[in-house]
Amino acid sequence: MMDKSSLFLLLLNLWTLSSLAQPPAEEIEQCPDRILGNEQRRTCPKKCQQDKDCGNKRQCLCDGPCGLSCVVPGRACPWPLPPGESFSVTLLSPSPSFSALLEVRCHPGHTMADGVDAIIRRCQGDRQWSGNDPVCTVGGGFGEKVVSEAGGSCILPDDELLVVRGGTEVGASIQYECTAGTVLLGNSDNVCLQNQTWRYPHPICQRVFCPQPLEVDRGYLVAVQKSEYQVGDTVYYLCKKTYLLDGPNQVTCQSNGTWSTVPFCRARCPIPAQRSRVLVGGEKRWPYDLTDGMVAHGEEVTFFCKHPEKHCSYTAAATCFDSRLTAPSCYLDPTWFQYKLYPHRLVSEINTCDPADLEGIEQ
Repeated sequence: MMDKSSLFLLLLNLWTLSSLAQPPAEEIEQCPDRILGNEQRRTCPKKCQQDKDCGNKRQCLCDGPCGLSCVVPGRACPWPLPPGESFSVTLLSPSPSFSALLEVRCHPGHTMADGVDAIIRRCQGDRQWSGNDPVCTVGGGFGEKVVSEAGGSCILPDDELLVVRGGTEVGASIQYECTAGTVLLGNSDNVCLQNQTWRYPHPICQRVFCPQPLEVDRGYLVAVQKSEYQVGDTVYYLCKKTYLLDGPNQVTCQSNGTWSTVPFCRARCPIPAQRSRVLVGGEKRWPYDLTDGMVAHGEEVTFFCKHPEKHCSYTAAATCFDSRLTAPSCYLDPTWFQYKLYPHRLVSEINTCDPADLEGIEQ
């Protein structure tokens, strides 16, 4: 009886013999070495044997009659292709990239010259579909009327300001965009018709200009004097002494032909208190100790108000807006008599009210 080691050797010999008799799959389907075939080619990429023979993200792949060639696998062939009057086109692969397949099938009652009603085309390394453009015969057979679906294309406009995206083949569509600083006048898309003309006239890109920048009250405009201001041009604003700039100091000409937000120069506000201290910037001060007795635009002033029934004070705030600062309704400026004879009893100098005492009081 044969032991396990002898049985293993016997099986190994049988497998080796069968391997020698049957060539490997890669030898059965070898890549052609740039043979002439029925696939229409303009040029063939660089020859190769392995990926290291290629560069620039190219790989050594089998490219139909071109054999092993350096191709970019991510490159796509034109898609979608327009259907013809006598045939339809269907993409058989997830995307129209290299080696993708599509089916061209004649409509019922039509066949191609060799009698078949469908062919398969392949996306080649030159980004073209293999084979010739389809030609279908009405009714089938030779001598019948031939409807040629050979492709054709429409002419693109020659306009440096106009950016066009899409295909120019018959049936293909394109989209228009304008370069920065211009605006599109006309249709934003178009279609190439069977007679190789565009459905709509090409749009134009019109340059955009902004009007002369505005002057601001109580301020200065700092800009290079021009007759026309283009998109992206900037001007600057400064305010006169004692005025505060409210808004950006830099203003830009926008793509819609208008200037971005123009600032204002806001005036300071006089404090409507003469004989009571106030809080400015968190510090308790007499109004006459401040420059000109005024605060800047946007600055908050806190006033002291007297409790209507108790000898204590609470606070209420107001904000300066372009020369206007209105004291809170609860504030009463002390009289000259109170200010001179009883300064320690001024509302800004007495004790602060307990929070519980302020319930129900409008502050």
